[in-house]
Amino acid sequence: MTDSALHLVVGTWSDVGGRGLYDVRLVDGAWVVGDAFADAANASFGVHAPRHGLHYIVDEHAGAIGVFQHDGRDWRRITTVDAWGTAPCHLALNGDRTLLAVANYGSGSVSLFRLNERDGLPEGDVQTHVHRGSGPDAGRQEGPHAHWVGFAADGRWLYRTDLGTDQVLAFPVDRRGVMGPPVVAFVAAAGAGPRHLAMHPRIGGIAYLVSELANSLTVLAGANGTFHERRTLSTLPDGWIGQSAVAHIAIDRAGERLYVSNRGHDGIAFFALDVDGMPTLVQHVPVGGASPRFFLLVEDHRLVAVANERDGTLTMLTIAADGRLVPTGVSLPIPGAAFVMRI
Repeated sequence: MTDSALHLVVGTWSDVGGRGLYDVRLVDGAWVVGDAFADAANASFGVHAPRHGLHYIVDEHAGAIGVFQHDGRDWRRITTVDAWGTAPCHLALNGDRTLLAVANYGSGSVSLFRLNERDGLPEGDVQTHVHRGSGPDAGRQEGPHAHWVGFAADGRWLYRTDLGTDQVLAFPVDRRGVMGPPVVAFVAAAGAGPRHLAMHPRIGGIAYLVSELANSLTVLAGANGTFHERRTLSTLPDGWIGQSAVAHIAIDRAGERLYVSNRGHDGIAFFALDVDGMPTLVQHVPVGGASPRFFLLVEDHRLVAVANERDGTLTMLTIAADGRLVPTGVSLPIPGAAFVMRI
């Protein structure tokens, strides 16, 4: 694969200077930041459906989901739908790309859209569920805050993490795409603030929960909508003093390496996964920017691209043969950087 084949796009926050989606390419060994596509404000997360060539991208401030196409050069908005909740922050597609789930942070709700099999566009009635509850942190857990959604591999369950109530919920989803009432799949430690969850790509029933307020990684095991805790580890170095909050988690395709970013510490923790999926801390590495909200593993280029929201940069790290990360010194100014995806 040549350098010119690597094409990234960075979503940004408008209230800190972001102008939309920024085009970033690696061309002949040099990174080039192109013009921004302005018709995609506050794009803090998105998912891609290759089947229809569509990108579903949140506008967190407007409470909307934009549906876009990219032809290799330019973006085009196809339609916009209401998220049926406030501050949508995460999306997930089921396996056959017929359902789109949305986590609405502000309203503490989940929305489920049916997608037309012919063109991939949302259609029909939207299913919603508003959670109730709170947590001990009065400043962050005054109410429910859905922060992540994801489908089980077989599509029978839709999971959501709730930062506000310290819970993971599981919604049964039948063959017609109907979402049933949720069950509590897992209860985290009080005040932990569950943020994101990642399923092991090769070991069924193993998942990893990162909690923003506790700066922790919890190994979960379970099936049929419930999990139990196997182990919890800190994502911060021993002796760390200062404010920090977990942001993002990612696992490599082989299921051998797990990475977690910490905002405040401003680094990524690398854990090696054994044959049973149990993690061992290997490394903490600085990302070269402030507040790494999101990072993307680009395994075929042995790179990690990090969106640093506080200082508005996209930084690059190299993935060494043993999975350790090595800073490259590359730091691209992108105001309001919040999310990065590959085209």
